[in-house]
Amino acid sequence: MAICASYFFECLENSFLHIPGENQVVAKFIIKGENPIGGTFHPRGNKNAVLPMLASCVLTDQPLILHNVPLINDVKVMLQLLESIGVSVSLDDHTLTLCAAHLKTTELDPQLCAKVRTSILLAGPMIARHGHATIYPPGGDVIGRRRLDTHFYGLRSLGAEIITDDAYRLKAGRLSAWKMVFDEASVTATENVLMAAVLAKGTSTIYNAACEPHVQDLARLLNQMGADISGIGTNMLTISGVEELRGAEYTVQPDYIEVGSYITAAVVTGGQLTIPDAGEPQTLQVMQRAFSKLGVDWTRDGRTLIVPQQSARSIRPDEGNATPKIEDGIWPAYPSDLMSVSIVLATQTQGTALFFEKMFESRMYFVDHLMAMGANIIQCDPHRVVVIGPTRLRGSMLTSPDIRAGMAMLIAACCAEGESVIKNAQVIDRGYEAIEDRLAALGADILRID
Repeated sequence: MAICASYFFECLENSFLHIPGENQVVAKFIIKGENPIGGTFHPRGNKNAVLPMLASCVLTDQPLILHNVPLINDVKVMLQLLESIGVSVSLDDHTLTLCAAHLKTTELDPQLCAKVRTSILLAGPMIARHGHATIYPPGGDVIGRRRLDTHFYGLRSLGAEIITDDAYRLKAGRLSAWKMVFDEASVTATENVLMAAVLAKGTSTIYNAACEPHVQDLARLLNQMGADISGIGTNMLTISGVEELRGAEYTVQPDYIEVGSYITAAVVTGGQLTIPDAGEPQTLQVMQRAFSKLGVDWTRDGRTLIVPQQSARSIRPDEGNATPKIEDGIWPAYPSDLMSVSIVLATQTQGTALFFEKMFESRMYFVDHLMAMGANIIQCDPHRVVVIGPTRLRGSMLTSPDIRAGMAMLIAACCAEGESVIKNAQVIDRGYEAIEDRLAALGADILRID
């Protein structure tokens, strides 16, 4: 049975996610380590795909039905934003039905915008269908500068006028197609401009577009809604504008970042994991390149991934017995969102590896917490760390600075000797659904205190 959005939000705050309300109570996890994590794990939909998909509902007055939606805090905030402007929202298990037939405003709530990075993704669809929008500066993880220049370049290229003061104020008549060349392969800018261009007059191109799996998933949804997008999966997108879009029903692909995180948790604690519907083979292949360097092997049976118990692992050197380098980048390079958990994996693997974080200048600072737990890590500069393993981690008092670092600390605590406490744990809720319940079901000894 479907339930209304207000009841959904209440469930999020009071039940399975324990998300604090407006008077935020900082949560903490208490973890007793050295318990194997294993069994069968069913991943939720991709966080980074579902958030722009929620924004895309504004492009049509017909219902949009999304299956396999992760019930995480960022989804909650996006739904609050949508409901605040007049979108009807209902939930049935992990299926959401959205309808933007009768918007009451195109000005977003500044406090809600400040809670989530992807509030900016409503700019493209609202300017395309309604001709105006007011969006306040977005929030999100503090992992370095996250510029909006590419968003504004793309929207202005399509004909939008943008005034920036205390807010971003956009207006336009019907947008007109343009051949764009992005100066960075920004995921959210590609998604934002893509959602605007589908209703623009003529044929647009986006060169140097992001092509991550979640961008591909959004493009496929838009095509199902009646858009005409080609080049999906490449860095050149061609969009032939249409007069209007229709409703659609779509299943969000599994979150490969969540899959990689749980694989890491199983491997470092000595567990065995089976993941049905782990995702597209090509996506898993990109992940496996780096995991194999860190001594992790798995097998696939169709879309099912099997991670055997791996007690003795060694880092695999590059050619010439050189120290291997794990570096992130734009797809199909290794994703930045898996760098933090991969560093934890390296602390439990025999050998030495260099990690080079190219995307965000503040993402590596969390390694201080791992060093306090006993990890042998040399921080060369804000972008590079050298990890020498294995080291026996010990329980510690930790504080989560962002989603991915928080998950990395949680995994470290699960394999550490003794008890760890992770403060500011509610940050992890932004990207991982019911993390304590799902880890406990796989064998972790974890307690949440709000």
